[in-house]
Amino acid sequence: MDFGIFTFGELSRNAAGQALSPRQRLAEIIELTKLADQAGLGFLGLGEHHRHDFALSAPEIVLAAIARETTNLRLSTAVTVLSTQDPVRLVEQFATLDLVSGGRAEIIAGRGAFIESYPLFGYDTADYDALFDEKLRMLLELRDNARLDWRGTLTQSISGMDIAPRPLQEKLPVWVGVGGTPASFARAGRLGLPLFVALLSGPERFRRLVELYRHSGAKAGHDAAALQVGAGGHFYAAPTSQQARDTFYPYYRAYFEQNMPRPVDHFPRSTFDDWSEPGGGLLVGSPQQVVEKLLAIHEALGTSRYMAQIGLGGMPFAETARSIELLATEIMPAVNREIQAPAPVRTY
Repeated sequence: MDFGIFTFGELSRNAAGQALSPRQRLAEIIELTKLADQAGLGFLGLGEHHRHDFALSAPEIVLAAIARETTNLRLSTAVTVLSTQDPVRLVEQFATLDLVSGGRAEIIAGRGAFIESYPLFGYDTADYDALFDEKLRMLLELRDNARLDWRGTLTQSISGMDIAPRPLQEKLPVWVGVGGTPASFARAGRLGLPLFVALLSGPERFRRLVELYRHSGAKAGHDAAALQVGAGGHFYAAPTSQQARDTFYPYYRAYFEQNMPRPVDHFPRSTFDDWSEPGGGLLVGSPQQVVEKLLAIHEALGTSRYMAQIGLGGMPFAETARSIELLATEIMPAVNREIQAPAPVRTY
């Protein structure tokens, strides 16, 4: 399994009401990605948000800066809110990123749980799904053709125009980011695109949805076994479970109370502890506990990639860095040993 990290670059306030500046947060993200690259992780994703409490409204620019500071990390958004993007400009940006990074660019496209970009860029949330559907089809045409003819309804029409520059990779990887809507899983399958599942609850809730994804892919003529599934969620690891929970809870509470699409008035410790238990979607605990949860996710969904959302709620740099190191040095190797181990020989 491929492992990586992602962040939304939130600017959460601490108990004293203070938050990092956008400049500080971006500098911190770049340093953390350098650490992840050196530690052997394989992927970095940056979210896209357009609010005062997030530093990442232009992730493509930050990814280009990171490209010059890293060697191996695959570089992507997590996610691009495709419905409010111009697909032509997006392909130009990521083809350029691919050239700058030596062929490491990817796109994860989604509709977005945060909807502030719709009025900001002149789109109607009434077209939430239709915009995404048309723009995703257009994005794939742009990716696959250096010269494009396209008749748009909600997008522009293009008559035989160049799409340049072209990326270094033969085909720029495009994943579809999904939450819990069955139609989104089915669409990704029909298009034969790799799937990124945001796990805000335990994996069992998504087992049937991933089966729908693979069934839809097979029905459309794709090899179901070749369809990739990645998963990601909120993550923090520490040497012991109690240390992980006690350290992470205040920051996770701040994230829920300040930075969610609809912030809550109070996020209780009891809910946090419930979500951290086996079967829950929150990967917080000792390395062994996190390994067990990741193996359960892999068993339920057949994942080939896991992306850990790091640094939530204004967690200090040093704590986040230690958690990334545990992911790379203890958790990732243990999970992959278990996945690659031969099945036990049964005797009767």
